[in-house]
Amino acid sequence: MEYLNLHPIINSVVFSAIGIIILILGYVLIEKITPENTWKEIVQNKNIALAIVFGALIIGISLIISAAIHG
Repeated sequence: MEYLNLHPIINSVVFSAIGIIILILGYVLIEKITPENTWKEIVQNKNIALAIVFGALIIGISLIISAAIHG
């Protein structure tokens, strides 16, 4: 019977969780730094420009976290 190696699966889950936690902390930090509530500005006031900038910022942070995890 073939031995199932769970080590890569566990590593993937752990590093994914760490990446998501760091991304959420980055979002909270950016939310605290900006003078206005960005989520309210995007949803209620329908500020598309802010949504694009904030989306690009989140993608950039995600790429940095991914590169840091993969080494």
